[in-house]
Amino acid sequence: MHLSGAILLLTFLVPPLWMLDAAYATPPGDPTADSPLVLLLVVPMACASFHVMVQIPAGLLGAWLGRRRTTLVKYGSAVVVASALSLLLFWSLGWNAWGSILPAWADAMVRGSIGLAGYMWVMRAQPGSVRHGQS
Repeated sequence: MHLSGAILLLTFLVPPLWMLDAAYATPPGDPTADSPLVLLLVVPMACASFHVMVQIPAGLLGAWLGRRRTTLVKYGSAVVVASALSLLLFWSLGWNAWGSILPAWADAMVRGSIGLAGYMWVMRAQPGSVRHGQS
């Protein structure tokens, strides 16, 4: 799971649109224009929150739902669970309008699914292999 969290954090090297909008929301001469500094704290905290609340449960549930199946089925199960969990997370944060949820949700799902792909790559051993401890 640490791999999926690290991959999620690395995806923020390409900043999302909401981050760019927040960075340039304050006028240049405003003394409270500390958005870039705040974003340095917000991004790792948002990644950690998304990782704990969505990626870890989705990866574990996807691996469990796809047990004794191919890695692609496990990954698909994890992405379906992650999409439901992330939609529930955004909804619980108070983003009730679909227009404000969908762009952020789609961005989170793209970044989260890349991280889940890393986790499923680690979990790619076939059922019954020595790696699973079965004969």
